[in-house]
Amino acid sequence: MARTTAGGNAAFHNFHNDYAHIEDPNERRRLALAEIDKAPFGWYHVRAVVVAGIGFFTDAYDIFAINLVTSMLGVVFWQSAQTKPGIIPTDSDTAIKVATSGGTVLGQVGFGILADVVGRKRMYGLELILIIFATLAQSLSSASPGISVVGLIIFWRVLMGIGIGGDYPLSSIITSEFATTKWRGAMMGAVFAMQGIGQLAAALVALIVTTGFKESLLTAEDAASCDGVCQVAVDKMWRVVIGFGAVPGCIALYYRLTIPETPRYTFDVARDVEKADEDTKAYIQGKAEGQPDEVRRVTVLADSEGRLHTPKASWGDFIRHYRQWKFGKVLLGTAGSWFFLDVAFYGLGLNNSIILGAIGYSKGGNMYEMFRRNATGNLILVCAGAIPGYWVTVFTVDTLGRKPIQLMGFTMLTILFVVIGFAYNKLLKHNGALLALYVLAQFFFNFGPNATTFIVPGECFPTRYRSTSHGISAASGKIGAIIAQVVFGPLRQRGAPPGSSDSPWLNHVMEIFALFMLCGLFTTFLIPETKRKTLEELAGEVPGTANYDPGSRSAAYKTNPSPDSGSGENVV
Repeated sequence: MARTTAGGNAAFHNFHNDYAHIEDPNERRRLALAEIDKAPFGWYHVRAVVVAGIGFFTDAYDIFAINLVTSMLGVVFWQSAQTKPGIIPTDSDTAIKVATSGGTVLGQVGFGILADVVGRKRMYGLELILIIFATLAQSLSSASPGISVVGLIIFWRVLMGIGIGGDYPLSSIITSEFATTKWRGAMMGAVFAMQGIGQLAAALVALIVTTGFKESLLTAEDAASCDGVCQVAVDKMWRVVIGFGAVPGCIALYYRLTIPETPRYTFDVARDVEKADEDTKAYIQGKAEGQPDEVRRVTVLADSEGRLHTPKASWGDFIRHYRQWKFGKVLLGTAGSWFFLDVAFYGLGLNNSIILGAIGYSKGGNMYEMFRRNATGNLILVCAGAIPGYWVTVFTVDTLGRKPIQLMGFTMLTILFVVIGFAYNKLLKHNGALLALYVLAQFFFNFGPNATTFIVPGECFPTRYRSTSHGISAASGKIGAIIAQVVFGPLRQRGAPPGSSDSPWLNHVMEIFALFMLCGLFTTFLIPETKRKTLEELAGEVPGTANYDPGSRSAAYKTNPSPDSGSGENVV
């Protein structure tokens, strides 16, 4: 019989003592995970969402802020350029932005694999430390005779991107594995929705620093004449905008470093039944981790090694699992959907300057007006389409379901891109119509595949490969983002005069994006509906369900009577 523990009250029930008498490790696993799955929504769920969400706030802030900062970099470091003084070259602008996506791919795959190998707890927080360090280093970068400022910023943004990439699988699966089944989608959606708040914050900070240096910025009519006090002001502005991205990360760091390991990982990968029981109790009580009796822990660990029926993670088991079409198609569906989505999602940003011009926020009579209108225009675009879309998903994903929302989103986006592409020249004559279509596209990205492609990979894979599979899916998306920036960015300017910023081929690019959205619609049919299903059922560990994998042989769901539980029912 397992050792009982002290503690527990009306607010924090001591689940450990409920199962202390049960010797079968598979039965203890089933009961402990069932408590997490059916737990009423409480403050500890809110805490998990906030801690994970602040990371995504930071990620989105750092990614979005560079779009506002590159024009400032042009004023500071290209003021003496022979052609277009005060404006950053297109190649440098693209390289700085793509560097983040490149690092993100490495982080998503690398941290994804490591979280499955060494544990979620050991990796969670390390990616945030990397983001904080690289963000501060960027804000202190400057050119020297030996290296250009572009090279320095690219280096730090690659490192920052690795940290951002690590946040994708870690925040998703930790939230998923701690969530109650009933509201798991809303919790994961709320974490991802912090991206919209991060974008909003970046535009707000840019607007605040612009207002703070108003008098200095009013001394210059355009970027070419922004020297002296104007140039010094802009140099301070971009450093503040970038550096502020480290602040929310510092706030969340302590809580990330002190979370308990997820009981699912401790049960299924570490195979430490006693520690998993204690960690379940610690999570409910808001403690850093459980403290089991070490003698009892070693004894149970040795005893359960041959009795737990969840397969051990290995490359052979990974290949065996995904070689089965019913599981391989899910990974193909999540990775493919995310890839097709991000090509168009990042590609739509190619339209930003045109949309800002349509609503009168692209130019100004002096540098103050230019920076103020750019920040204000981006605030309007984020608030009009992106943020509402994120939160509509949060409030509906556990009722409508993930798959219907993703199908609806890809369908609407296909239609919108067809309209924008084939009617582009006519829409340019009606700014209101172009703005409306842009806002609708942003809304259906976020009340659609941009949210669901993050949620579903955190649910539908087995615990032993959940982080790796999410990382592979997310990395596929960022590869799509790189293609959008590197291939479709220059393609939109095909046929433009040398040195011109015109985009004569932009309508055809929008038509190509419509095809990508149609492809995303088809890959959506490969993913399962995960609404109101336990993670073990989705992983194929529950006999009698459509995707049951006999190779998993999870005895937590055996139909044989358990001598300790006294029941022969197949409890899911």
